[in-house]
Amino acid sequence: MEKIELTCIGCPMGCAIRVTMEGGTVIEITGNTCNRGAEYAKKEVTNPTRIVTSSVRVCGSKTGAVTVSCKTRTDVPKGKMFEVVKGLKNVSVAAPVRIGDVIQHNAAGTGVDIIATKSVE
Repeated sequence: MEKIELTCIGCPMGCAIRVTMEGGTVIEITGNTCNRGAEYAKKEVTNPTRIVTSSVRVCGSKTGAVTVSCKTRTDVPKGKMFEVVKGLKNVSVAAPVRIGDVIQHNAAGTGVDIIATKSVE
């Protein structure tokens, strides 16, 4: 049996969670004070995902901005994070950019779009 210690990020409590696994299967989850903790722990040990944040170049900004912040619309597999960021290296968008605009569709083949998190004129 394998025991994995996690600090939950599902809510502000930050519970110390212990996951017991056997043969890749979750046997027991303890330490969580809410259901979100159990859901987070199970996902984290079986299929970890992350939101990726970055920035891309902006062309033609009236305010002189040269970049706009962006993020994945939803979480992506943890193993694809660096591929997502690498795919943004040569991306540039024309101003104006609005919060929520799609910067890139299907980042790194994940099916998840990259969206702007700031407006740039």
